[in-house]
Amino acid sequence: MKKSILFALASSALVLATSCTDLDVDVKSKYTDYPTESEVALEAKMADVYYAFRQQLGDNYNRTQTFASDEAAGISFDGDYYDNAENVNPTLHNFKPDNTPLNYWADLASGITKCNQVIKDLGDNAKPEQVAPARVMRAFYHFILMDSFGDVPVLDRLPDDGEAVERKPRGEVARFIEKEIKECLPMLTKSVNAATYGKPTYWMAEALLVKLYINWGVYTAANVADYDAATTRNEKLDECVKYCDDIINSGVFDLSDAYRKKFLYDNGQQIKDFIYAMPYDKVNATGMRYGRYRTFRKVDNGDSMGYLGGKMNNSCAGICAMNEEFANLFTLPGDDRNETVLGATTDGKVFIHDALTGVATSQPYIYKGEQLTLSKSISLKDDSETSRQQINCGANGKGWSQGYRSLKFYPNPNEYSMYKRNQSNDVPIFRLADIILTKAEALLRGASTTNADTPQSLFNQIRSYVHAPQFAGTPTLQDILDERGREFVDENWRRNDMIRFGTFESEYGFHRKGFPGARFDKSCRILPVPKDIMEENQNWEQNEGY
Repeated sequence: MKKSILFALASSALVLATSCTDLDVDVKSKYTDYPTESEVALEAKMADVYYAFRQQLGDNYNRTQTFASDEAAGISFDGDYYDNAENVNPTLHNFKPDNTPLNYWADLASGITKCNQVIKDLGDNAKPEQVAPARVMRAFYHFILMDSFGDVPVLDRLPDDGEAVERKPRGEVARFIEKEIKECLPMLTKSVNAATYGKPTYWMAEALLVKLYINWGVYTAANVADYDAATTRNEKLDECVKYCDDIINSGVFDLSDAYRKKFLYDNGQQIKDFIYAMPYDKVNATGMRYGRYRTFRKVDNGDSMGYLGGKMNNSCAGICAMNEEFANLFTLPGDDRNETVLGATTDGKVFIHDALTGVATSQPYIYKGEQLTLSKSISLKDDSETSRQQINCGANGKGWSQGYRSLKFYPNPNEYSMYKRNQSNDVPIFRLADIILTKAEALLRGASTTNADTPQSLFNQIRSYVHAPQFAGTPTLQDILDERGREFVDENWRRNDMIRFGTFESEYGFHRKGFPGARFDKSCRILPVPKDIMEENQNWEQNEGY
């Protein structure tokens, strides 16, 4: 069962605010340094460090990564949810610096600042194992920034007042991340339990190294457009496999949990596949709103029950429509993952689901007198210039039902309605399944191994636990990419994967040559620096192509 998250920092601040009434306390008291010996005090100090990315991961970051990939298109309805093209632009790779979702840069930068403040406050007398978690979180925030925006500052301390902050080449940032993680590994806990859940552990740091190393060729290319999936050499493949093996052979993680169960609203530290996850709770750790964008726009149509098994009293956006090419991945016979895509096993027909388990019943969902049926292919309202520019499907039943919808992070309808669309589904960032498929990929790309694992045996470990057909022969890199699409949909890795595999410039959905606004420049592999960040750092140059 999920446990509520206690914000010790806020509680400590409240106690201090209400109890400090003696105004004659000697300011030279021996407690002028932070009390690093107290585990409670240290945990309070680290609270903001661990969860600085929570709000953006639950919304803006997810939309940006999803729409920029082939997973889904950001559609609109006669202007409803067009919102200055903030969902359309990533769908077409026509990224704009002033689109609001890109402002997750600010939260990541704030997280880095909080890490540096903690490190400074702990001081030189702090134990290395006390400082290491903040350093690893700092490296993680740098990784997300660098993956999204390319050249970013390396902030390993608090800058002095008035100091101009300079961006560093992406490869230099990657090497900084590598150095930080490797130095911290011996000082990180290997414990995996409720106390370490959602925090940087030894295994989380190793998984971050795996992600860094499998993308090493992308990150260290002299220019983002220079990376070529077929020819660029990755010198870190053997090290990538080394850390994959360490995680796989640890015995700490496994694939025993049913696929759908892992992503429900009651998931948490009990899920054995999760190496590192962001905890969410509808009351105490809010911000997770994946369901809002993926649920049929008019599920709150006045009926007593929506297809999620309860009354959705707060409206849904319904703008995250799965691209037909991506929906076609969910057709393997018996694959448990098919059930996470609304329409995949029913030719688009929608049935009412059990609110607690998320499992479909045999009862059709009726909308305006007929069973709701989603269209696998996405059609626009008409062929007008406005409809094409806005990816406008029309504000009616036909428009709202364009595209299959993901049910992976199933929104409990009662929570959704009562808690302002907030969900309690924790979001995994690193999973054992990812490590297994990454090792298979690294071996296919030329890495060596000291054990009997093969790309086929690793690939079929994934197929086995989701009850999909075993793969005969050696999988190709395209097979790996397709399997990653099935396994990690909605987990924010698809854009990252497509760039590494060389498919980011492919045609899919509305990202087609000749479609208004669609871009195919290799410079689009990194995003523009947000407008607000550029205005604060007027010594910077905007990323090429923007």
